[in-house]
Amino acid sequence: MSDPKPPTAEAARGEPPTKFDFFKTIQAYLDEASDAVGLEPYIRTILSQPKNEIIVNFPVRMDDGTVRLFKGYRVQHSNIIGPFKGGIRYHEDVTLDDCKALAALMTWKCALMRLPYGGGKGGVKCNPRQLSKAELQRVTRRFFFSLGNNIGPDFDIPAPDVGTNSQTMAWAMDTYANTVGHINKQGVKGVVTGKPVASGGTLGREKATGQGVVHCLTEWAQEKGFNLEGATMIVQGFGNVGSHTATILSRLGVSTIAVGDHTGYLLNPEGFNPHKLQDYVATHGSIAGYPNGRVISRDEFFATKADIFVPAALENQIGVKEARALDVKVVAEGANGPTHPAGEKILLDRGIDIIPDVLANAGGVTVSYFEWVQNKRSESWTLEEVDEKLETAMRRAYHDVVNMARAKRLPLRIAAYAVALNRIQAVYRERDIFP
Repeated sequence: MSDPKPPTAEAARGEPPTKFDFFKTIQAYLDEASDAVGLEPYIRTILSQPKNEIIVNFPVRMDDGTVRLFKGYRVQHSNIIGPFKGGIRYHEDVTLDDCKALAALMTWKCALMRLPYGGGKGGVKCNPRQLSKAELQRVTRRFFFSLGNNIGPDFDIPAPDVGTNSQTMAWAMDTYANTVGHINKQGVKGVVTGKPVASGGTLGREKATGQGVVHCLTEWAQEKGFNLEGATMIVQGFGNVGSHTATILSRLGVSTIAVGDHTGYLLNPEGFNPHKLQDYVATHGSIAGYPNGRVISRDEFFATKADIFVPAALENQIGVKEARALDVKVVAEGANGPTHPAGEKILLDRGIDIIPDVLANAGGVTVSYFEWVQNKRSESWTLEEVDEKLETAMRRAYHDVVNMARAKRLPLRIAAYAVALNRIQAVYRERDIFP
């Protein structure tokens, strides 16, 4: 049977910030960064829209025998540097414009991290919590079958995102292998990343995004002379990114005192045991009912005094009201696009640092690249190798962004875009436009 329907976002979280046009917001950042680095007008024009926008409608037979039609998207923004790369999300609010925004964000993220990829993003409009495991498998297989040759290990490489995981990727890879990759079935393992280790995934991928957030925070702390030992943190979203950020930071002495997800918010001034909470969420699907915390409102959560805030849920969570209420030193964006531009201005005016999504959560795609390389080479790296390479990449990218911010007097977000655009511009100047 399907899980019972969770409470609506409005009921669980209180009134969220005013809805904003995510794609237009990303484009505004692009324009600001383009001005900062003197981007060639023709390159700005090319990057202003994705290369391809794919929409598919596909039927799935449900457990009760009825047939339901699902809508899926795959947006391919840029492949001037390499294959399209980006996650697939299963969420009831997935839209084409959101996929366009997230695909563009992946282009900047990959360029910033010096990965030979361009940006892509996709999704299926559904609530995965209302689908059985068998239904999720059929949705996944039909969706990836519908995408057909629009994806491939050297063309477009999906990965997990909100509402999807390594199991989703295992089904996706198997579907692709049995419908497209007839000649070299082993060679198609790299069609997706974020797979289970036994099916060609890499050690360290599950924690990679959270690990990347932690590397950024440790670099920030060192730069600011801030001691993480004894620091406090609040986390919105306790799925893959939020939970791994909390567990890894707990080993550095950071205490998570408030958490939230789609079901509501909890407070524990003494600090949660992030490992136990992570296990609870893995079993129950959310933080709802966790006994070691007091239920609080969304407003109370955002007003909780702490040193660090990690938004690791969905986009557009920090609006004007939330930015005024936050009482933290730094916001490390584990999610994509969690901060409304109006909220960002307030945070920066208040002296609250923001480590932007394009940098902070880039650990996921970086380790996805490591997985892809291992698949291509038929290699299997140790966890220590993966961790060491990720730390090197994240530290380098952090300092690239900070140096750009200082040189151009830019906020870190625009500086991150500027670093990425410089690298993309160099490729366009060398290759020009065909024909």
